[in-house]
Amino acid sequence: MDRARVLIVEDELDLARLMKHALERSGTAVAEIVGSGDAALKAVAAQRPDLVILDLSLPVVDGLDVCRSLRAQPEVEPVPIIVVSARTGEDNRILGLETGADDYVTKPFSLRELTARVRAVLRRSAHPRQQRGLLSYRGAHLRADFEAIAVSVDGQDVRLTRREFELLRYLVQNKNRVISRDKLLERVWGWDRLVDTRAVDVHVGRLRSKLGAGGRQIETVIGLGYRFVD
Repeated sequence: MDRARVLIVEDELDLARLMKHALERSGTAVAEIVGSGDAALKAVAAQRPDLVILDLSLPVVDGLDVCRSLRAQPEVEPVPIIVVSARTGEDNRILGLETGADDYVTKPFSLRELTARVRAVLRRSAHPRQQRGLLSYRGAHLRADFEAIAVSVDGQDVRLTRREFELLRYLVQNKNRVISRDKLLERVWGWDRLVDTRAVDVHVGRLRSKLGAGGRQIETVIGLGYRFVD
């Protein structure tokens, strides 16, 4: 069975080689290395990877701009992105997640931890949970067809990332029930228990923003989690 293809975008060549060696030695993936943002965009255009490991401080094109560009392209938007960065502040982490990263790892990091995160994200991408039961939702503003993967608000189509769509689907399927952040991590992020609950807050905030009037149906229950109200 073919191993996953990972694109490592890192201008510190020694670190990039260590990441490549760790991923390939563990059998997790085969990896390609590029050292700049423009090279990353060209590499993805030439052959779509299964996952991108992305540094933020890159020459030519900044890592955040690379992330934005990939998320703006429908054909590569589903590709998971794990940011690795020396920018350790909470604001940096939130910005990375809001820009579209699936995970954010701060430097220095353990190669074993990075490999575990890559495996978790790849498992999630290769074997998405099949949500059964509710196939569609119609509210005053929000319309969602979970089978066709289509969402609109007040008649206008809304484009969601894979993670945002799965988050909305799970909340709607459990409407009027309070869902904890831990439960959302388990059911939407799958096996990846290394992601912290702050990622849930960031994705919920981004989902609300995209849904506009429909986003008001996602309520924060202080100290408990979130609830989609009908």
